[in-house]
Amino acid sequence: MSINNYLLNMGWLSSPSENFSKQLKSFSKRECTAAEIQFFARHSLNINTYSKLAKIINEAIKRKDDLSPLINFNLAVVSSATISFIIPALVSTAARYGIALTVHEAPYNQVMQTALGHNNCFSGLKLDAILVFVDYEGLPIQNIEKKYGEGDEVFDVAINYLLQVKDNLKSRYNAPCIINTIPQTTENLFGSIDAQVSNTPRNLIQRINTELVVGLNDSDNLLLDLASLAENVGLSIWHDPIMYNLAKLPFSQQVVPLFADHVCRLLAALRGKSRRVLVLDLDNTLWGGVIGDDGINGIKIGHGSALGEAYLSFQQYVLKLHERGIVLAISSKNNDKIARSPFISHEDMVLKENHISVFRANWENKATNIIKIADELNLGLDSFVFFDDNPAERKLVREQLPDVFVPEIPTDPAFYASALAAAGLFEAVYFSHEDKIRINSYADNRRRKELRESSLDMNEYLKKLNMTATYSLVNNDGLKRVVQLISKTNQFNLTTKRFSEQEVSSRMDNDKYFSLQIRLEDSFGDNGLVSVVMCEKNHSNWEIDLWIMSCRVIGRDLEFSAINEIVREANKKGISNIIGRFIPTERNELVKGHYKKLGFEFVKDDDGASVWKLDVNNYNQHNVPLKVIHN
Repeated sequence: MSINNYLLNMGWLSSPSENFSKQLKSFSKRECTAAEIQFFARHSLNINTYSKLAKIINEAIKRKDDLSPLINFNLAVVSSATISFIIPALVSTAARYGIALTVHEAPYNQVMQTALGHNNCFSGLKLDAILVFVDYEGLPIQNIEKKYGEGDEVFDVAINYLLQVKDNLKSRYNAPCIINTIPQTTENLFGSIDAQVSNTPRNLIQRINTELVVGLNDSDNLLLDLASLAENVGLSIWHDPIMYNLAKLPFSQQVVPLFADHVCRLLAALRGKSRRVLVLDLDNTLWGGVIGDDGINGIKIGHGSALGEAYLSFQQYVLKLHERGIVLAISSKNNDKIARSPFISHEDMVLKENHISVFRANWENKATNIIKIADELNLGLDSFVFFDDNPAERKLVREQLPDVFVPEIPTDPAFYASALAAAGLFEAVYFSHEDKIRINSYADNRRRKELRESSLDMNEYLKKLNMTATYSLVNNDGLKRVVQLISKTNQFNLTTKRFSEQEVSSRMDNDKYFSLQIRLEDSFGDNGLVSVVMCEKNHSNWEIDLWIMSCRVIGRDLEFSAINEIVREANKKGISNIIGRFIPTERNELVKGHYKKLGFEFVKDDDGASVWKLDVNNYNQHNVPLKVIHN
């Protein structure tokens, strides 16, 4: 299979079995669980099976079935073209990413009318995001006379239209917009210099896309890079002039699954559900050959052969993933010392031991090793991707650990890097300081673990860490990281609330709210911004409506220091009581006893949640072995 066919057919997904359609049909006649829905969604589907699965999901959502752990998400779609045929693929694909998606569609080609409120198709809806799809034909420039090589009027009209749509929609519905870059056309006017001549379609599209990329970089709106996707697929495949003329379809039906996948990758990233760990096999995955049989000089890696260069290229791509913050781990059926030898001694190895956060080479099965890797990293299995050349190993992990994403891969290692990139498993909506330091934090955690094991007790361990907590009100410098932490924190999350960047921003300068962000450093390194607390004032009380903490710092008593700080600020504001609410989920059992541990008194059970109260005036400060800085 060529890499183009791999991309078009989404070859990283499992192929449906012969009785797949029959299974899907049987589930349409009864209620099904989230696990069953996700089982179907993880396969490579066609237009018909997408529609059948979407119908099952839509009916389950309408019945209000318990679809946990799928996250409910309301997506509005506004388009200049016919996009209704894409919605079933969006709903089905979202389930693959852990999302129960409901789509609300604006009338055809009513983009600006919807943005200005001339139609109220989304009135009363709490939207999580708005997909704004506008192609070149949908820009209001088609009837403007274009003087090639002269002036910026046409460009100004186009970009101002898109920015006005975005700003009005965001303001009206208080939800981030997903704005697409525009795929190039296939018709040139001047040949190779089209990109240089102003007002040609190629020149205009190029300038518009550049402006969108720059303009969305510092906002909470999201960029859907369709221009790049269309180039990868091929513009002649992307565009379908016949279907556009017949039904105003913006692209060929062949690319619908791929379009839906790229949209849902963003939704998943927005909710913190992107993958963070890449677990790699070794033999015939990172190098050619078997290290145990061929020896360090017999494996194929590096320059000198086409096969060796293919594995080198893959290692180079994996290293780039590591440099952008993806955690690397090894799971290999091998002797540990022999398995490590290429990382230490082979001069052509790009990946080194220090790039690997957890190295497990033994004779246990891969699923068992991955569970132990997850335990060591303190991350959920839904953060993991497993990459292995052996189909039997992939099948075993896929069956035993369905939360781990196991891509099907091409047989030729020359395509490994392209295949892993095409699968889009590590989608990001922005790149923060914490993303940059994440890799170091896992290495630092290993050293912390060694310190803990050598300490007599927990108190001695915490003292030796020499921790420093820096407290500040949530501000613009930390805003993106705060939103990122809110979106992806599940274990230490008291209320399970999620706030958008706009919602967090609106609280920063509002006296009704108190919002605190906490950074933590210790003798081993900077953990970055690790905790956020948000309180809402209700008469003389503060009600904690969000308290989250990164799993990387759980167990270091930071919560005791945090409540000290919250009470200190409450005293300054004349607050009498702090009210805490714990809403249980499958993922936050860890903090069930949080408020009791901090000295809160139980008040009542309220619709499945427990309510707690802390008397500010009678509070006794906790003694925590860390230095506090107020910033």
